[in-house]
Amino acid sequence: MEAPILDLTQVRKIYKGKVEALRGISIEVPRDSIFGLLGPNGAGKSTLVKILTTIIRPTECQGSMLGQPIGHKPTLARVGYLPEHARFPSYLTGEQVIEYAAALSGVPRQRARERTAELLELVGMTDARERLIETYSKGMVQRIGFAQALVNDPELVFLDEPTDGVDPAGRRDMRKLLLKLRDEGRTVFVNSHLLGELETVCDSVVILKEGRVVKQGRLDDLTRGSRRFEILTAEPIPAELAGKLREAGFAVESQRVVVPGADPAPVQPVLDELRSGGVVITSVRQAQQSLEDLFLESVAGSAASEQGDAA
Repeated sequence: MEAPILDLTQVRKIYKGKVEALRGISIEVPRDSIFGLLGPNGAGKSTLVKILTTIIRPTECQGSMLGQPIGHKPTLARVGYLPEHARFPSYLTGEQVIEYAAALSGVPRQRARERTAELLELVGMTDARERLIETYSKGMVQRIGFAQALVNDPELVFLDEPTDGVDPAGRRDMRKLLLKLRDEGRTVFVNSHLLGELETVCDSVVILKEGRVVKQGRLDDLTRGSRRFEILTAEPIPAELAGKLREAGFAVESQRVVVPGADPAPVQPVLDELRSGGVVITSVRQAQQSLEDLFLESVAGSAASEQGDAA
């Protein structure tokens, strides 16, 4: 089994005043994947990303990134980073920002020019390449920020709120870019509060709350237990038939029957029972817990557990 690209154990960060931002978290990030970092405000998401990119020092941190210990400076040459609320000199053009980032990353000048042109096209900013940053919208600045994060052709990319201020069309483009990066064999580490955006692209997620990991794993595995089929009817299900279905282990509401599991076989007898009872079926749909529901359940469950421990 291939080693994870990022393997962390016991990451802690205590700020002055004994404020614990991270409380001994452990995370594994698979290679060639899109990994989502989730959590409410103050959970420690940005602190973790800044530790991994050596912007701040951890109180304690064990583990490796790209096969090297966390904090190994030469390894950062293989890492890209888009910080939250990215700001660039207003007197530079979008093209100059990317070239400047290339110079800081040690990209040879000729290759930097070629790479800049490629990235401007990739993020849809070729026509605005010679405009000053001060004339850009927030979404345009984010596109340039995304481009500069890729200028050194990184294996691992950290994106902190990459769709902040980006319109719906831009967010769609960003999703396509994330999938393209994964298909190219890169690993993308995304910190975002837009759960609907992450759900469509993430392979794995970790959920933080108050500096602790409350849930971690592949998205499919985390939501597998919630998979179900929902049968909707045109009118309320007769009481006698509803009772019979409940006795068989199905959840029945006025005009809905829920069949748990991902196997469609148990759905067929239920449909037969409904039809024989004269009930008109309007739809049968497969459903599972959304990432937002998983997030809220995990955070609420963590809070309830902490209250129980305190009691």
